[in-house]
Amino acid sequence: MKNAVVIEGVQNFNISQILECGQVFRFEKICDSNYTLIAKDKAIKITQQPNSTSIIIKNTTSGELEEIWKPYLDLDTDYSRITQVLASKDEHMKKAVEFGTGIRILRQDPWEMLISFIISQNKAIPHIKQCIYNITSKYGDLIEENSYGQNYYTFPSPEQLIKVSDEQLRECKVGFRAPYILDATAQIIEGTIDLTAIFHMNIEEARKKLMQIKGVGPKIADCVLLFAYNKMEVFPTDVWIKRVIEGYYFEGKDMPLPEIQKFAKDYFGELAGYAQQYLFFHGREEGLFKKEKKDLKK
Repeated sequence: MKNAVVIEGVQNFNISQILECGQVFRFEKICDSNYTLIAKDKAIKITQQPNSTSIIIKNTTSGELEEIWKPYLDLDTDYSRITQVLASKDEHMKKAVEFGTGIRILRQDPWEMLISFIISQNKAIPHIKQCIYNITSKYGDLIEENSYGQNYYTFPSPEQLIKVSDEQLRECKVGFRAPYILDATAQIIEGTIDLTAIFHMNIEEARKKLMQIKGVGPKIADCVLLFAYNKMEVFPTDVWIKRVIEGYYFEGKDMPLPEIQKFAKDYFGELAGYAQQYLFFHGREEGLFKKEKKDLKK
């Protein structure tokens, strides 16, 4: 194992909130202050004691910290300014920011995010994590085996996944999403979609390009744009965030998705993506505006 590095004085950083807020799926909770994170073809251990501004990252080096982990963890972004601006919007936003003040939006790999959020459709987070582990353990490369016998794997590349059949993907428990994964893989291999080029596109162009993939709608496209491309103007809208926006800003009235998107764009502007994460995390963790089971069956 490599050395550990310590980062001191990091404000607005809570590793539990960052990993548990629904933006990343390849991590393991060891305890409240200790996580294993698998990213960038590496497996690291991150420790942060409660209310501490110090972070310990094990199995890395100071060089990797500067080159990989500071950008990945978004450590150079001034979240004190972001939280101040959003908290001043209204009391609802203030509560959400205070609840999730340690959230930072990770800068993740576009390919991994694309496949991960295709898998995420109609699945709970534990199921998403299991599906991704099934795929990585079968078709990725071994990173390391720890002393507890747990293996960690790279996320398989398009070149690795193109060799996998629909049936083999379904064995990984992805169900109806298998052909969507295969279509995404094929389009990238064929060059129809260039994931790197999307960094240089505007929101509309980027969303349209991603939605050329079977099974990718606006919500999945926006998740990829937010969590991989740092397009902070997008506002991914699922059932949770829809209920929160309706409850806070529309007196509980059922609103069409385009209206919610327009509201978020007009109200939150270039900070819409940050607002989405604070509202989503607060709404989900606190069970805000949760529907009764009988309502969910309608």
